[in-house]
Amino acid sequence: MEKFEEVLVSIRQIIRAIDLHSKRLSKVAGLTGPQLILMRSIKELGEVTIRELSSNTNMSQATATTILDRLERNGYVIRVRSVNDKRKVHAHLTDAGEELLSKAPQPLQEEFVTQFQQLEDWEQSLILSCVQRLSGMMNADNYDVAPVLELGSITKSE
Repeated sequence: MEKFEEVLVSIRQIIRAIDLHSKRLSKVAGLTGPQLILMRSIKELGEVTIRELSSNTNMSQATATTILDRLERNGYVIRVRSVNDKRKVHAHLTDAGEELLSKAPQPLQEEFVTQFQQLEDWEQSLILSCVQRLSGMMNADNYDVAPVLELGSITKSE
C-alpha cells in the first residue's frame, strides 16, 4: 500500500470512530457531543452566563445559544435572569438534565486528551504539526470549529 493510501485509511478510521461514538451518544442519551459538552460545563461551572459558557467550551455565543435553545425546549436546561444584575442570564440544569447527564457516556475527546497529554512534548508538537498540515491539504484549516469530536448537527440528535 502506498503511503498516501495509508494516510487516507487512517483519516477514514478516525472519521469512522467519531461517527460510531456520535451514534452511540445519540442512541444512549439522545444528545449530540456539543450538547453534552455544554451540559457538563453548566454542571461544572454552576451559575454560568452564556458568555462564560461559550468561552469555557470554545464555542461562539451564537452556537452556544442555539444549543441551549434546543436543550431548554427538551427540558434539560433552564435560563434564569440574575437577581443581582438583570442584564445577565444564567443557565442551570433541570432535574431531567442532571439525570440525563449522569447516564451519558463521556465525550470522545476526553479519552483523546488524556492519552495526548501523556505524550512527550515533542510528540505532541509533531502530531499537532502533522494534523495542521493535513487540515491545510484538505482545505479545511479555515473552518471555525469547536474542539469537539462529533459528526452531524451540533444542535439536534440525528
